[in-house]
Amino acid sequence: MPKRKNTFSSWRRRLAQRAVHAGWAWVQSTGSVTAEHPGRFRFGAMGTGTRLAFPLGTVFGEPWIHLGAHCIVGEQVTLTAGLMPDLDLGPDPILRIGDGVVLGRGSHVIADTTVTIGSDCYFGPYVYVTSTNHSYDDPHQPIGKQWPRMEPVEIGPGCWIGTGAVILPGARIGRNVVVAAGAVVRGEVPDHAVVAGAPARVVRRWTPAGGWQPPLRTPAPVPIPDDVTPEQLVALADLDAESVAGLARLGDAEDSGSPAARS
Repeated sequence: MPKRKNTFSSWRRRLAQRAVHAGWAWVQSTGSVTAEHPGRFRFGAMGTGTRLAFPLGTVFGEPWIHLGAHCIVGEQVTLTAGLMPDLDLGPDPILRIGDGVVLGRGSHVIADTTVTIGSDCYFGPYVYVTSTNHSYDDPHQPIGKQWPRMEPVEIGPGCWIGTGAVILPGARIGRNVVVAAGAVVRGEVPDHAVVAGAPARVVRRWTPAGGWQPPLRTPAPVPIPDDVTPEQLVALADLDAESVAGLARLGDAEDSGSPAARS
């Protein structure tokens, strides 16, 4: 015989589930860090509209961390300045993050010496940026006990850093650079380049004279016109393929100035 369903137990489970989800949403909202509600954190600077999502990763040395405006720092993101907490790092910021930066979930930015991230950079999840690397010069000492090497890191504005990428000490990444997922970057990367691999190398680059080389394989996306309303986009989503094709033909006719389009 089929087992009888316990309707009362199922109802209680649904109620408890809703309460848990509502409670967690409240915790996430209340636990997030902003300039207006910094909690125990005292960042050297935090611009308007910037939010660190809860739960946070490891955060210390915040007086030497400067965050720009309208940044999104995902859950479990680590931001550190200095080798350890409670150090006096001097008068200047160590970690500088520009306006409009997005740091994906689980990313780490470790600034034992200066790390600069330009405005409008987007990081995928689990990106690792560090200004410090282990040294292994002495073959008789454990690597973890040897003094590390430190070099400044600079990431130019407008970059996209893919999931799981690693940015090593001394990296200097130019403007509008794409770092492919899983790439390991060291050294200098020119503006308007795409780098991939471990170690990363330039696989595509744009120059004013030659454009993209090698050429892009797909056409550039067409942005949504400024005068299109959200209601119109919702209406378009309900159209079938035949209706969309008809609208496209009508648009082509209008662009060509045909008599049929003007009638």
